[in-house]
Amino acid sequence: MATATQSEVPRRSARVHVQKFGTFLSNMIMPNIGAIIAWGLITAFFIPDGWTPNEKIATMVGPAITYLLPILIAYTGGKIVYDVRGGVVGAFAVMGVIMATSDPIFIGDKTGSPMFLGAMIMGPLTAWGMKRLDAVWSHRIRPGFEMLVNNFSAGIYAAIMAILGMFVLAPVLRQFTEWLGNAVNTLVDHNLLPLTSIFIEPAKVLFLNNAINHGVLTPLGISQAADKGQSVLFLLEANPGPGAGLLLAYTFFGKGLAKASAPGALIIQFFGGIHEIYFPYILMKPKMILATLAGGMTGVFLLVLFGVGLRAPAAPGSIIAVYAQTPGGDFLGITVGVFGAATVSFLVGSLLLKLDRAEDGDLLDATATMEAMKGKKSLASDVLAVDALGEHHQGPIRDIVFACDAGMGSSAMGATVLRRKIHEAGFADVTVVNKAIANLADEHDMVVTHQDLTERAQQRTPSALHVSVENFMGSPRYDEIVDLLRATNGDGSSAAAAAAAGPTGAAAGDDGVGGVLVAESIVLQGRARTRDEAITEAGRLLVECGAVDEAYIDAMHERETSVSTHMGNLLAIPHGTNEAKTSIRRTAMSFVRYSDPIDWNGKDAKFVVGIAGVGNEHLALLGKIAKVFVDRNQVAELEAAQSADDVLRVLGGVSSATGV
Repeated sequence: MATATQSEVPRRSARVHVQKFGTFLSNMIMPNIGAIIAWGLITAFFIPDGWTPNEKIATMVGPAITYLLPILIAYTGGKIVYDVRGGVVGAFAVMGVIMATSDPIFIGDKTGSPMFLGAMIMGPLTAWGMKRLDAVWSHRIRPGFEMLVNNFSAGIYAAIMAILGMFVLAPVLRQFTEWLGNAVNTLVDHNLLPLTSIFIEPAKVLFLNNAINHGVLTPLGISQAADKGQSVLFLLEANPGPGAGLLLAYTFFGKGLAKASAPGALIIQFFGGIHEIYFPYILMKPKMILATLAGGMTGVFLLVLFGVGLRAPAAPGSIIAVYAQTPGGDFLGITVGVFGAATVSFLVGSLLLKLDRAEDGDLLDATATMEAMKGKKSLASDVLAVDALGEHHQGPIRDIVFACDAGMGSSAMGATVLRRKIHEAGFADVTVVNKAIANLADEHDMVVTHQDLTERAQQRTPSALHVSVENFMGSPRYDEIVDLLRATNGDGSSAAAAAAAGPTGAAAGDDGVGGVLVAESIVLQGRARTRDEAITEAGRLLVECGAVDEAYIDAMHERETSVSTHMGNLLAIPHGTNEAKTSIRRTAMSFVRYSDPIDWNGKDAKFVVGIAGVGNEHLALLGKIAKVFVDRNQVAELEAAQSADDVLRVLGGVSSATGV
């Protein structure tokens, strides 16, 4: 396998930085969306022309938009760069921009976005400078003077940056904001604003939706809303109409899995605001982007025609969130804009589907493509930039832990797949083990978790590098971790040496695990139709073979509420919580296959493997299952299996005898 040369590493890092920029901007805004919505609601209800005017409560509107929100954004940007210390100096530094851009001597009668753009610049910039200054004298401070130096250096530096922001950055932002405002006004005056959909809709499918919406449109929209009470910019990306129309077209005129899944996707998209769910339907048939383009342009045209907008961002882009931020007199215009966009998108999408003579593409492959794109686009705060890695971890990466809630199933599967990739790349000296998050100690180089568990893992291992994954079986992050090892560990040893070393970690062991999975616990025609029914069916098999108490099934359902046990590649492995181990009598597994896929938190599952593990007895078989489900040929064999013995044969000759 080819390895990265020294010259390739900077090029890869440059590409990653370009991808990271938009996400970094949105990461400053998104954590503060709740505060922005709170400001929007107070504005909508209590200003003089609001729904329920209240002079006293309305006094919060001005200070919140002028001071609170920019300071929150600057703090968030600074904290991303240099933790709390960076957040503090960044928050103070933006005060110079705030005071300058709210002073009529500087900007006349314009207010708003200069301070937000200033926050998005001053916060991370000041934190970055503080980080570099601290590095200069970190080893030169006399013992006992650390607190004095740290506090005064931060204070002096923040004050200097605030003054520079006031007299250097603010005038530049004033001019830049004036240009942006003029550009938007020009588009509106010449009825050209709908053309922005030509760029926005394709960018959404490329997973730049959050970067565009929260990184660009939201700051500009807040400025416009502060001046005029509303902004159409909040709906350029967040309008749920175009995606809803596309999914309606698939509902009526699609084929196969796309047609069957579209109604459920429509509900999630329109009422839940998760626009990403319709992206695979476009990736499957790229020409369907024409439907959302037409719908998007129609929606913007109608919104501008009616002169309506929202008071604050609709986050997420749900019809419920849209109506919550709609000014009192704008409901008709907003409704026409959303449903008009959906109608045109539906008509164009229906026509394209009816004229299409080709077979439908593979929705599952399209979904995997989307997840891969999502993984690559959302690496901003994780691991791939080599210089960012150096800030968190000194030296090569040798110790990787895959952690999950219980350390029983999900982490073992993910660890097996990741370990195999790493060792095949030639890094035989890198260990990959799996643990429960509760058992983590702050002693590992890298910790890999499901995205819903990353924050908990970071609390227990703040010194480690953290990587979030969504698809345990085929995450694009695994290949990127291998690339990172090449950049930090140097070229790996030969693949032959890796193979000779054999698997390491908790999942290693003898392939033969007799009695863990028995023929009586294998069902090839599952009866469940929902995720919860499937969990119960798999758990019932464990109870019937005497492996667990009845209470364990409840623990399996409880585990699913904290983080999904869907592993990717049509596989789910429900299991109990860490606290439920007392309900386990012996290690066992169950296997259920379904002819029609089960909707597992928006993803398809045809194979459900129930797990109950005492100690590490079940981990070797989990490793074999992981290897099977990354091999499409072996998955096909499981789909074609006619008996329990066929299943056991594919999984590696595990004993079918009853008993332990």
